[in-house]
Amino acid sequence: MKARSSIEFVIDAFDCKVSVRSDSEATLECLNQFLLPALPRSAVSREPAEIAISVLSEKEKLAIFVDGVQVSFANTLQDAALGAVKALDEAIVRKLKRLRPVHAGAVVLHRKALLVPGSSRAGKSSLVAELLSRGAAHLSDEYALVDQDGRVHAYPRPLLLRNGSPKQTLVLPAELKASYASEAAPVGTIVAVEYAPEGSWKIERISHGEAVMLLLRNTPHEMGEAPEMIDFFTRCVAGADCYAGTRGDVVEAADRILELVGDSK
Repeated sequence: MKARSSIEFVIDAFDCKVSVRSDSEATLECLNQFLLPALPRSAVSREPAEIAISVLSEKEKLAIFVDGVQVSFANTLQDAALGAVKALDEAIVRKLKRLRPVHAGAVVLHRKALLVPGSSRAGKSSLVAELLSRGAAHLSDEYALVDQDGRVHAYPRPLLLRNGSPKQTLVLPAELKASYASEAAPVGTIVAVEYAPEGSWKIERISHGEAVMLLLRNTPHEMGEAPEMIDFFTRCVAGADCYAGTRGDVVEAADRILELVGDSK
């Protein structure tokens, strides 16, 4: 990466500091809006950052760098912010020490976390968005972060929504009249539902052991890298009602999930 004048801010993100740099004030303002906006930040830091995100102008495009290595180009500022959000996701997951990530949508309802584990394109984000619009607090639409006591911490990035388009859009919870959860929450319900375009709501209760295996299948970490995950996830599911199945329309799915959570209060 070529040396050039830049401006920056620093995010205190879980177990590390993230420096965010650009050669444009407008670009830096956009990054400040979308990169983990609920986490503390400062103008500069005397301590070295564990992760360095840079978005720099390159021949009428915007180049995105992580730790000095270019990872992608973008044609617009919004696309650059989207690329930076995704790049930071991958970098953060590799640096986590105290928390273990699970690919899952996650919200807080009635002071307990609801987890919706699933792979990419499983419909997690649209379901989280629908639940947020109905009063839930946002934990994540990508990674649920589980601590050693089994509680879920917020991964407070924007939602990445497609809204029927192949292109993702960054949406902040405030746009859905919701907010990020401010505290870690114990898990009350786990609902692993795969989206079936022509399908309908069809779930069955699963055991805690099956739920642990489901979470293990949806973590980006290998077991050899973090063998303690089994203990983390066992505590995570211990007090939860656990289900798996399929869903169709997101509105119907949200209705049914709210019924489940209401019944388990």
